[in-house]
Amino acid sequence: MRRFVPFFMIVAAASGCSVLDRARTDATPAAAVAPEPEAVAPPPANPIVLGEGRSASALDTTTAAEKAEALAAPASAAERELGKVVVSLGSPTEPGIWLRTTLVSAAGKGRVVTAGGQSVAVDLLPGSSGAQLSLAAFRALGLNLTDLPEVTVYAQ
Repeated sequence: MRRFVPFFMIVAAASGCSVLDRARTDATPAAAVAPEPEAVAPPPANPIVLGEGRSASALDTTTAAEKAEALAAPASAAERELGKVVVSLGSPTEPGIWLRTTLVSAAGKGRVVTAGGQSVAVDLLPGSSGAQLSLAAFRALGLNLTDLPEVTVYAQ
């Protein structure tokens, strides 16, 4: 009686044997295979240290007069409350006093008021995600740049 051996078993066995044969013939002492140590480059003369960037005051390009005007802008009877949002710091390289939020669909003028009662006039810009307040507005309101304060947003 003949035994039937599936073809794939013959192929698998044959290919496995050739791999084992190659492993036996290619075997060399571990010392001969060890890679040569690479030359280590010396450290740079002026290494980059985290935290040594431009300061907030260097990035804030609004003038003292612009900030004073934005802080002194009174609330008007024509303002309407849009809602409350938690704001994060927007791009510090984008100049101006602005708020980017999904509460508006077109650019306009407005005002934000913090829970503590500080208020600043802002340019309202449409946003697509979380609300962002400009660096100049954060600084004008005396907010810590890492805070996530809740503000009330008004449109004119």
